[in-house]
Amino acid sequence: MIVVTGATGNVGRPLVRALAQAGEEVTAVSRGVSGAGGPGVPGIGAPGGGAPGGGVPGAGITGGGVPDGVRYRRADVADAESLRPVVDGADALFLLVSGAGAHVDGRAVLDVAKAGGVRRVVLLSSQAAGTRPGSPSHAPLRVLEEVVRDSGLEWVILRPGGFHSNAYAWAEMVRTRRTVAAPFGDVGLPLVDPADIAEVAAAALREDGHAGRVHVLTGPGLSTPRERAAEIGRALGEPVRFAEQTREEARAQMLTFMPEPVADGTLAIIGEPTDAERSVSPDILGRPARPFSDWLHRHLAAFR
Repeated sequence: MIVVTGATGNVGRPLVRALAQAGEEVTAVSRGVSGAGGPGVPGIGAPGGGAPGGGVPGAGITGGGVPDGVRYRRADVADAESLRPVVDGADALFLLVSGAGAHVDGRAVLDVAKAGGVRRVVLLSSQAAGTRPGSPSHAPLRVLEEVVRDSGLEWVILRPGGFHSNAYAWAEMVRTRRTVAAPFGDVGLPLVDPADIAEVAAAALREDGHAGRVHVLTGPGLSTPRERAAEIGRALGEPVRFAEQTREEARAQMLTFMPEPVADGTLAIIGEPTDAERSVSPDILGRPARPFSDWLHRHLAAFR
């Protein structure tokens, strides 16, 4: 059995689906699911994923399309004991923590997992845990990575850059004003499709050959906010205006849903990325990573 935490999010949902389609026994876990109803809360970008420094609200995620045979359970990784009945009898655990993970006792979570029989853990971390390990926004994730490495379990760490699904933050203004407002309009980053992250995670959970590895995950090339706004307009068939925010305007907006250190860390990455943060990761899937246009066409309804 494979346990997937964060199962209602932008990575968790396609991961659960991929594992179920592969014939795996899956238990999907979230703070916002029940055993009967399946997922029923909005998704949140994974750490370092909704934006390169932290999650942003995703599109509404409802209970439709729950794969047959998947068990849904309510638990919270911030309360390790709540996971005990969930991981009992499990072989592998996909571990996702919200925000930077400072509220999670990683050792307690992994002790519970080991007691339940888990032998393999795949942690969804962040690229910035490697590029900016001392940053207050990502230091807790780096600590969690070390806990995973020292757990005695077979481990894999995934370090994605920013998610394509970060564009959900623009959905309401695109729908109502045909406008995208964002800072650093011409700074490009190789954002990654959450579906690609899920595909790598599924392989790491199911297959040998990934143990002890850290996979950095990005998209196929650099993409700027201005370019993504134009792509949304082309997909909709009408112009979408790009309005460049100042750093201060963007920070004030981020602070409505991010802790201050995460907001500041995000702004540092999207405004002044390092060479490593602008680099495209090696191919892991045996095919090119999906571009933003691919993600957009699958989720265009959110912007109509």
